[in-house]
Amino acid sequence: MLPGTAYVRDRCVTGIHGMDEILRGGVPYGSTVLVAGTCGCGKTTMGMEFLVYGARLGEACAHFTATEPSVKLLENVRQYNFFDIGLVDSGLINVFDMDVLNDWLGLNKSTFDKDDINALVKAITDIVNTIGVTRLVIDSVTTLCYKIPSDQLIRDFLFTLGKSLATLGCTTLLIAEITSKTGGANYSSFGVEEAISDGIVILGDVERMGHLMRYIQIVKMRGTNHSRARYNVELTPAGLMMTPMLKWGAQ
Repeated sequence: MLPGTAYVRDRCVTGIHGMDEILRGGVPYGSTVLVAGTCGCGKTTMGMEFLVYGARLGEACAHFTATEPSVKLLENVRQYNFFDIGLVDSGLINVFDMDVLNDWLGLNKSTFDKDDINALVKAITDIVNTIGVTRLVIDSVTTLCYKIPSDQLIRDFLFTLGKSLATLGCTTLLIAEITSKTGGANYSSFGVEEAISDGIVILGDVERMGHLMRYIQIVKMRGTNHSRARYNVELTPAGLMMTPMLKWGAQ
């Protein structure tokens, strides 16, 4: 490297309107990014748009759904112009039901122990490795963590999963649910997810004259300079559209 030359990690372009500009080119490859937000703020749409853009580039992509059946997920995203069911039919986007995977692993139980967690991580990484997945969305990691009885085990699960996926060259979005009351330094339900993530993207709502406005904020992203301002988000037929948030809308 020449003296005075800054190192820039290769980027995984999200294809989401406005987001790559904020991230100065996209998410650094191999990152594990926590996408946390309130109900109805666009988390699942963001995840699917991220996968569709990669699939159109010929990348193998995967979506693990834990909050709704895959059939329902695909039916819901058909409303968007950016979505092409042919990408699923051709195997470029692979959708897996976590309930089915858990049944296959024999994890039909209310809580997971250390061995269960290791088996789940191995199953996910084996699928990623076999298919050659470079973009992954888990929706939602909150649902998976509800079955893990301690914060330490949650931390171990997410750290091991993120490290294993990064080793395979996979860029991962972990969808997480938070309530509008979540505040302070916590950006997740359990308070540990953000500590082990390479990036944190917050999707939420602000109220203006009785109306809820969606916003997005990049709180953290290792390996790149980025704006930490809030931006207005619109869910359009073309997907997420980000624009600067007016001062009266910011809090």
